[in-house]
Amino acid sequence: MSDASDASLEDAADLLAARYREPTRPTPAHWSAVLDTMLSHRSVRGFLPSTVPAATLDLVLAAASSAPTSSNLQTWSVVVVEDPARKARLARLAAGQKFIEQSPTLLVWLADLARLEALAAARQQTVEGIHYLELLLVAVIDAALAAQNAVVALESLGLGSVYVGAMRNDPLGVAAELGLPKRVFPVFGLSIGFPDPSISTGIKPRLPPAAVVHREQYSAAAQPRAIAEYDARMSAFQAEQKMGPEIWTEKVINRVRTPASLSGRDRMREVLAKLGFELR
Repeated sequence: MSDASDASLEDAADLLAARYREPTRPTPAHWSAVLDTMLSHRSVRGFLPSTVPAATLDLVLAAASSAPTSSNLQTWSVVVVEDPARKARLARLAAGQKFIEQSPTLLVWLADLARLEALAAARQQTVEGIHYLELLLVAVIDAALAAQNAVVALESLGLGSVYVGAMRNDPLGVAAELGLPKRVFPVFGLSIGFPDPSISTGIKPRLPPAAVVHREQYSAAAQPRAIAEYDARMSAFQAEQKMGPEIWTEKVINRVRTPASLSGRDRMREVLAKLGFELR
């Protein structure tokens, strides 16, 4: 572990306090620039029109490729979208979110089992394993790990990003727009670019450790109090950011209350079948 100066350790304590929105947090014994970047994370939905330099994007994608991957299968791919017309069409497929069009670059991260199938076909072999649910899970996890590496790399270079889960509202439409072959699934998008400094965003608090960290065995005993405290912290954050009032508990329950709450994603099994995933 890297030691850090007293000043940076004090900053670390402030970042930890902001992330959990607690009045004080113990000063950590160790700190690093990587941790500073990670704990400072915030989603960016306002971008400058400046393009992301090609060499910078190449570096970010090298960081993505450096993420762990199950059995070194590397079952992910990414489509870099910079054409304004294509971004606009993808935005319409993804709940009409304007930042998709505004950002100079959209990265669409893919669970890609087509590459494994092509490798086998080139050798006159078949690969039955790709038709099982396990391999789709592997590919989705691979894509998520690669994308998160890219996010940390972007933020370390002064760029920002926001994930676009709404790419899954209409995966068939996205697949058609991007020319995806069978057995390739768009897991999510990532809008990236240089943040607009005129749009200030705070560090959104996360659930406290008492709600998500378990020791040795799962125990929900501490969750009710921890979540009640988190509801209050999130409400205060929303007020500070001049956003509408929000009770986190109510929001997340509403998000999964009915199939309609899933914004089209309740048909995912049917969509995956159409994209060539058998899910045995």
